[in-house]
Amino acid sequence: MNEVRKSILECIGNTPMVEISRFCKKYGAEGKILVKLEMMNPGASKKDRIALFMIEEAERKGLLKPGQTVVEETSGNTGNGLAVVCAIKGYPFVAVMSKGNSLERMQMMKGLGAELLLVDQLPSSPRGSVTGADFEKVEEAAKEYAETHGAFLVDQFYNPDNSTAHEKSTAEEIWRQTDGNIDYFTDFVGTGGTYAGIAKGLKAYNNAIRCFVVEPEKGGVYGGNTPADNPIHVIQGGGYAVKRDLVDECFVDGSILISDEECTQVTRDLAATEAIFGGYSTGANVCAALKLLRGEARGKTVVCLANDSGLKYLSTRLYHYEINR
Repeated sequence: MNEVRKSILECIGNTPMVEISRFCKKYGAEGKILVKLEMMNPGASKKDRIALFMIEEAERKGLLKPGQTVVEETSGNTGNGLAVVCAIKGYPFVAVMSKGNSLERMQMMKGLGAELLLVDQLPSSPRGSVTGADFEKVEEAAKEYAETHGAFLVDQFYNPDNSTAHEKSTAEEIWRQTDGNIDYFTDFVGTGGTYAGIAKGLKAYNNAIRCFVVEPEKGGVYGGNTPADNPIHVIQGGGYAVKRDLVDECFVDGSILISDEECTQVTRDLAATEAIFGGYSTGANVCAALKLLRGEARGKTVVCLANDSGLKYLSTRLYHYEINR
């Protein structure tokens, strides 16, 4: 009976890692890409880790009271993670998000008992492409809700417990699972917490590990890149053309820019060749790893994350296939 968990919260973390050799062979890449399957967390993304850690730290610090409402701005994944945690811990949860985010994320949160506060997009923003200006409206709405209702605002974009969660768990798992045989790490920057925590943790083990942020082609701000004004791209949850407070640039060895077209194709190929059914940011991470293997990392080992499940994108262009019934 020691394999029986007391709650689903004990299923967060310790996700498996897979070498995608079939994918590398298809693309003629020399070296290894290891993908950590974060979509296997209960909320189907890497954000479960920070949701649990940030809530438990808030409890420990006395910032979150029993029965208090939790509110957070989200593109969906942190909201899903918080919905999981709050359902188990008994906190009412309000997710504030843009109407441009995928319908599946909204439906999942509703299914987990969350209340949704949806914010209109700007007239210039297409559905499915949430811009930085769109997300600023979401942030404002979340802060207003917290002040008006006395709710606890998690504040993932500025909460240092976000990156600490990944430093203490994900980075340690990667090091252990690879036996320290890792040369490069790449990750798409949303809040920046995942990248910051893992990069700091890995470099503490071996400072020679090179870490690269992954950004949309139109929204890159690291590595001397000049972003477009309020860029529109397909990768949800980041790429808003701003540098994130959680990312210490001393842990950034470079930036890799990914176009919408190559991100979409790689995400689909990853599913077809390796049965890793991920979302846009997963494809962006693997695409960045592939670019490294074709360049300075030729013959080396690159680690990245499968950030979330492709099941959250069925209503988007990513997995829009014609099916005759």
